[in-house]
Amino acid sequence: MFTGLIMFTVLLPSIVHGNYFGSNNKKDDQCFCKLKGSIDDCSCNVDTVDYFNNMKIYPRIQSILVRDYFRFYKVNLKQECPFWTDDSKCAMRYCHVQPCQDEDIPEGLKGDTLRNIHFNESPVDKYKAKGQFDDCLRSVEDHNRELGYLNTTISSENYKDFKLWKQYDDAQDNFCVKESSPGEYVDLLLNPERYTGYKGPSAHRIWNSIYMENCFRPENSPHNFIQSSKMNGMCLEKRVFFRVISGLHASINIHLCSKYLLSPKDSLEILPSGHWGPNVKEFQKRFSPDRTGGEGPNWLKNLYFIYLLELRALTKAAPYLEREEYYTGNSVQDQDTRLAINDMLSVVKSFPEHFNESVMFAGGAEAQLLKEQFRQHFRNISRIMDCVGCDKCKLWGKLQIHGLGTALKILFSGKFDKWQPTLHNFNKKLFFLERSEIVALINAIGRLSESIFELDRFRHMIR
Repeated sequence: MFTGLIMFTVLLPSIVHGNYFGSNNKKDDQCFCKLKGSIDDCSCNVDTVDYFNNMKIYPRIQSILVRDYFRFYKVNLKQECPFWTDDSKCAMRYCHVQPCQDEDIPEGLKGDTLRNIHFNESPVDKYKAKGQFDDCLRSVEDHNRELGYLNTTISSENYKDFKLWKQYDDAQDNFCVKESSPGEYVDLLLNPERYTGYKGPSAHRIWNSIYMENCFRPENSPHNFIQSSKMNGMCLEKRVFFRVISGLHASINIHLCSKYLLSPKDSLEILPSGHWGPNVKEFQKRFSPDRTGGEGPNWLKNLYFIYLLELRALTKAAPYLEREEYYTGNSVQDQDTRLAINDMLSVVKSFPEHFNESVMFAGGAEAQLLKEQFRQHFRNISRIMDCVGCDKCKLWGKLQIHGLGTALKILFSGKFDKWQPTLHNFNKKLFFLERSEIVALINAIGRLSESIFELDRFRHMIR
């Protein structure tokens, strides 16, 4: 299901330019037979993306993801499935997720404050766990004695109203449903995404619910995927929705194949940690035209589509992300993280052919209705992640959906369209990204980047 691996020490591909997908052996290269030329609904070519990602983005983003700010992700893995009762359990020990102990979490990540109301404070003060109460304390201490005290007390009823207002405001911008409780911190490096053995009816129900009930579909399309021949009958916005889901699905399957459990089951007692590595047969099973009704190569092409979409979101949010503090409490590491992020963003901005979101949802009331349907469908998918029966699969599914939802929020909420990143106009009170959104966004792009990198490894292995 939702499986894969973060890889940090893999040699770069031996082919660094030209058409990555040319081959003299059509039979051996059938998984890649359609991976050439332009990417549907985008203006650039597959081989252009390959070179840009594998040579420029992949090594940079892998070095960023090992940093404390991005390796710790707060998630609620105990939230109940809102759609059905599922007591299925993964058959392998590798499904388990070990949450962080308090002493493992960097000090700067322990205080969840509303960063937008403390923008002018130093990072040390801003991120204190008690920081959210500082304004109220100062208002009492600095009152004007001649005019008397200002009553700053707020009733519990008012707090409930404020919570409802905030939930409403969040719902207007967000493409993911907020979790009911903060959950626990998880160290992503200690819980890598990889094959867990989660499969069967439970896993199939997740994808069937996503494709059959929450994707826009052309008429007479009974399968859980949409045939490429029928895509042209759908409007751009509906095609985009399907392609990002299909591309994410392809990326997850590549993670599964690239970090497959190669140890025999009866050897797990001898080698509890297992032996993981690429499984070419599994890759061909999931993507070869013969096994997928000819659709496998199209699914791989959708991986490039979602990569360009998230890359565009990163570019659009770059002026904001360049000013982020990436605070963990370690000033030296935080400075290094800021430099690494800004270096990657400068490379991302140099890419000439990003996804163009401005052509979507243009056309009055009907377009706005479609946009709301688009958002509600994706919010529903974010809720389905709580129905995944494997904790590790759930962790990485929620993280990648959260990252994709953050990208959609950046592209389509309208807030970044009006935002002016200048010293005079810059105001985080109007719009800001939560730390969890930034962590999810960078990790999600990292997953897609690694999938494209792994494709080249499989190509060489197959040949």
